[in-house]
Amino acid sequence: MNADEYKNYVLGFIFFKYLSERQEIYADELLKRDNIKYTGLIDETLNNNDEIINLIKQQSIENKGFFLKPDQLFSYIVRKGNKEFGSDNFIIEDLKNILNSIEQNTIGRESEEDFIGLFEDVDLSSAKLGKTEKEKNDTVIEILSRLNRIDFNLTDAKSDVLGDAYEYLIGQFAAGAGKKGGEFYTPSQVSRILSQIVTAGKDKIKSVYDPTCGSGSLLIRVKDYADVSEIYGQELNRTTYNLARMNMLLHGINYTKFHIRQGDTLTGDHFPDLKAEAVVANPPFSAKWKGDSNPLFKTDERFNKYGALAPKDKADYAFATHMLHHLADNGIMAIVLPHGVLFRGGAEEKIRKYIIEKLNYLNAVIGLAPNLFYGTSIPVCILIFSKCRKEDDKILFIDASKEFEKGKNQNRLTDDNVKKIVKTYKEKKEIDKFSRLISLEEIKENDYNLNISRYIDTFEEEEPIDLETLSLEIKKLELEETEVDKEIDGYCKELGINPPFSTDTSGVK
Repeated sequence: MNADEYKNYVLGFIFFKYLSERQEIYADELLKRDNIKYTGLIDETLNNNDEIINLIKQQSIENKGFFLKPDQLFSYIVRKGNKEFGSDNFIIEDLKNILNSIEQNTIGRESEEDFIGLFEDVDLSSAKLGKTEKEKNDTVIEILSRLNRIDFNLTDAKSDVLGDAYEYLIGQFAAGAGKKGGEFYTPSQVSRILSQIVTAGKDKIKSVYDPTCGSGSLLIRVKDYADVSEIYGQELNRTTYNLARMNMLLHGINYTKFHIRQGDTLTGDHFPDLKAEAVVANPPFSAKWKGDSNPLFKTDERFNKYGALAPKDKADYAFATHMLHHLADNGIMAIVLPHGVLFRGGAEEKIRKYIIEKLNYLNAVIGLAPNLFYGTSIPVCILIFSKCRKEDDKILFIDASKEFEKGKNQNRLTDDNVKKIVKTYKEKKEIDKFSRLISLEEIKENDYNLNISRYIDTFEEEEPIDLETLSLEIKKLELEETEVDKEIDGYCKELGINPPFSTDTSGVK
């Protein structure tokens, strides 16, 4: 089983454990005054068990969005798998029913959109778990038992051990998934740059939106720097969409506060009326899209005012203009794109020129180092946009291509690299060979080509060579070499052998 497939089981089971522990904590709180523990309701001899469980079910689904019965909890299934209730430890069917029940309980409820299909990638019938049913069962028991030893510390409201661990695992699986890793995860340090930029100067943000949200890590990262009221995201890949919803819940974000939808952002926008205060994205680089082949795009207000549509084989500016459409007037937008968007001609040049000349939305261009992203080694850039720029505002260019720490397979940004980039952006600082503020007039003179090397000279002059000193050094070395040769010649004569530098092959004289 490769890393990408194994991810579905491990992350799915972690999520099941999380829901179980959340359910138990919540139910125990409701039963506190009756001095009853939720797991104690498994005892069928207690009075009114069904009635109590139904009341807890109603409260749980309304406030938490999901429900698990006492005998559906993670801990109970592990105990059965470890033969604590007899010799029958077959739990595969029980687990299938439980995961299905979690989804079924939300049907017709407000939380249905956030829970339905969450466990569809946890295929408990797959031969990859084992050749026989017993082998599959043993594999699942082993994974659950190992997870059961981990304390998620959910009773500590200030702790996010599980959320951090989940993020770490997603990153590790992305690293092991090769090219596919880039489809669902943005390196954490890059996420931190984008998040700090779109929250600069703000403690609270009404809404944040990512139209290609992957596992949702970038959206969650924004919450590290500001209090976010509503989270919006859309993801094309079904498996990654499930991962994003799990990620939200695992970070303690209530189901009423996030809105993650599945589908193609460009052809099926789920949030047509959204105007978000913060917009972030790391869309697939130079992806194909329908472009001119779909006549509806020519009348679509997300794309139709720029004088051209993004090329069919390069959707970069389609994503960018889609995001600009959803950006609030007081908002900030940060998008990761390949360097080609800075200088390519044709339709992309028209769109780029319109954004800069007519709209004056471009705020900054940040060039990053190569080989930072999963699945590609190309250097990328971050484009920052704002709709409330003044006419004489300059555009900040930052060349951070040398800001990285070299890794074995992939480069990475250090905390100091991130701090330097963000500080330079926030303070609009000009630093020799690193950053410059460029006027719109200068950009116009360069035909709206945004190639960073046109605006920041990073050429390092070599130190001048003193030829007279160099000549003296060479003569000194030659004299030293002659003395060494004489010394070696003396040793060789004592040993009765030819010196290594001798051209005499007739024997020792």
